[in-house]
Amino acid sequence: MKEEKTIVPANGYLVLFVFLILFFGPIVSSIVTQSPEFLVIIPIAILIAPGFIMVQPNGSRVLLLFGKYIGTVKKNGFYWVNPFYTKKKISLRARNFDSERLKVNDKLGNPVMISTILVWRVQNTYKAAFDVDVYENFVRVQTDAAVRKLASMYPYDNFADEGHDEDITLRSSVNEVSNALEKEIDERLSIAGIEVLEARIGYLAYAQEIANAMLKRQQATAIVAARHKIVEGAVSMVEMALEELGKKQIVDLDEERKAAMVSNLMVILCGDKDASPVLNTGTLNH
Repeated sequence: MKEEKTIVPANGYLVLFVFLILFFGPIVSSIVTQSPEFLVIIPIAILIAPGFIMVQPNGSRVLLLFGKYIGTVKKNGFYWVNPFYTKKKISLRARNFDSERLKVNDKLGNPVMISTILVWRVQNTYKAAFDVDVYENFVRVQTDAAVRKLASMYPYDNFADEGHDEDITLRSSVNEVSNALEKEIDERLSIAGIEVLEARIGYLAYAQEIANAMLKRQQATAIVAARHKIVEGAVSMVEMALEELGKKQIVDLDEERKAAMVSNLMVILCGDKDASPVLNTGTLNH
């Protein structure tokens, strides 16, 4: 037997009625007839009592008879089974698992802190009960192993300036990384009959020893990108200004004066501070 077998035991209410008759019937008969012979039936009733089980919604009972797997009761209700059965309770409800924050190295070798949030439930009670030792501990260990492997497959962020132009990163590609994580964990937990409902990264950050350096790097990258955009806009504005001055013939500028104008406009448009105007009361040559 290597697969789960679902069974439906005898109705517990019917057996309970028989139990009450076998237990109280001899007592009443002995009192009425003043004969203790009827009391020998009471041990039979006591033997029946351990066979009663109750299965709640999204619960199950795995039944064993002297080490042999008999089956699994998944339908909720009140039942009676062989009193000699070993009855192991396994919950089929969905469960949350928030892993600890692990320090791992990403694809580029940078240390990062990462954790995952996993939603899972038992799908195959036979595998959960017999193919692994303690399936709850198995889920924790294998989830941590999957997170470590996932972090080593992708970089934390995309640094195109160093030639690491990756399409998928841990920080920006949330859906892709979550799908890869869910697939990796599902493959690892299938041996225990565990179904992965959802897996996603719950926490992600650079490790403390490089967090400040990486923050400065991100700020520098943002500043460079902003400057690049400012220069593009400034060049476009200077080009438009010269073109409009030429069309409307407001002033006739030679090449030297155009160069000076371009220089002044670029300083004003690309500077960090507002320009201080200077009033020239002389000619253009002074």
